[in-house]
Amino acid sequence: MNIGFIGLGIMGRPMAGHLLTAGHRLAVLNRGSHPAEFAERGALVCGSAREIAEQSDVIISMVPDTPDVEAVLFGAAGVAEGLSAGKLVVDMSSIDPIATRNFAERIRALGCDYVDAPVSGGEVGARAASLTIMCGGEPEVFARARPLFELMGKYITHVGGVGDGQVAKVANQIVVALNIEAVAEAMVFAAKAGANPGKVREALLGGFASSRVLEVHGERMIKRTFEPGFRIGLHQKDLNLALSSARALGIALPNTATTQQLFSACVAMGGKAWDHSGLVKALEALAACEVGG
Repeated sequence: MNIGFIGLGIMGRPMAGHLLTAGHRLAVLNRGSHPAEFAERGALVCGSAREIAEQSDVIISMVPDTPDVEAVLFGAAGVAEGLSAGKLVVDMSSIDPIATRNFAERIRALGCDYVDAPVSGGEVGARAASLTIMCGGEPEVFARARPLFELMGKYITHVGGVGDGQVAKVANQIVVALNIEAVAEAMVFAAKAGANPGKVREALLGGFASSRVLEVHGERMIKRTFEPGFRIGLHQKDLNLALSSARALGIALPNTATTQQLFSACVAMGGKAWDHSGLVKALEALAACEVGG
């Protein structure tokens, strides 16, 4: 396929690389430090999102937030200006479900198809092509995009109509955030009680408390490795989506709100770019006790 990929960030870069390795013709945006690397591998480097859309049958966006997706799709020299009937737009960003449905309507009005396909798995999953991909769109449109998803992910689910993929991603981010908070509390408790947090974590991994978060992020907390696989600032954005949607739905998400406050405390400490496992630092500050070192 002729594929355009917009967003060569921490996760987008390896995702686009998998498509190129598989033999697809790739067009990327001439922005940041990575386009030259892709050009050396045969990718076409374009000066605008419009040019990418003109050159591609499938256009994939992987950018940070809802306003970024809107700018890429509908801003000056955006994707919409370069579309022609029959093309497919796939947004793999994590953004507002309601805005997603609006974007899809505007793309469909141009005679094109739309799938929302946010991902989970972080940089590790992006590099290993083992991402979880949660998709929303018409079944036949999802089927058209699935071969590309299979090059980037391992767990691919068609959740429902457009926007439902984003709903699933928000739910995912609630679960992940609350798991990180729970592991952080447990590690701070262990350290404050005088036990070895590393040994406590080892014991918990053999029981019902075991989880991927305890395995990966518990180790980060103990070893103090907070270089981002997924930044606190981005997870904070995702919980904002959860809380604003909850207000619109008239429901309470009390633990999500508390965890968001802890992320906000980390940002106030200068930790917007920390890995989200760095949430432990907010709890450490409250306890006057560090988990590891």
